[in-house]
Parts: sequence; C-alpha cells; structure tokens
Amino acid sequence: MEAQKNRMIITVLGNDQIGIIAWIANRLAEFNVNILDISQTILQEFFTMIMIVDLSPSKTAAANLGKILAEEGKQRGLQVNIQHEDVFAYMHRI
Repeated sequence: MEAQKNRMIITVLGNDQIGIIAWIANRLAEFNVNILDISQTILQEFFTMIMIVDLSPSKTAAANLGKILAEEGKQRGLQVNIQHEDVFAYMHRI
C-alpha cells in the first residue's frame, strides 16, 4: 500500500528523436525512481510515452523531479509532465 502512495504518472510528448527512452530511464535511475510500467508509440513523427513510476525508493520530491525533467525535456524539444496517479485518475474520470 505504501508504494501506491508514491506512484506517479510521467508523460513525454514531442518530435521523435533517438534516445528519448534512454535519456528518461537513465535520469529516473539516477534519482532512484522505479519504472513500473511504460507504454510508448510514434504517431506519425510524434513520440508519445506514458510511464507509471514508484518514487518510494527516491529521496527526491515529485515536484523537484518534475521541474528537473520538464527543464531537461524542454531543452530536447519535449514536453515532460509528472503527476500523482490519483490526480491523473480523477482528471480522466468519466
């Protein structure tokens, strides 16, 4: 149950380019964030990815991680967002 409290949704959107998955996976590993699930696809030339991650082992707050990934992603021409899975679930309820 504790791990679910720290599960986050990370989305990555942008033009397809070499190394996107490698970049974000390596950055998450550096912050000791566990990737629980990942789905990615290319829609024409656009890269889209959604990840479910566990921040429990990390000493970095989600807000700080989000700022870092957003800034680094922006430098790569990507939009990177992180939000708690509860927020994501409530936003996408019908």
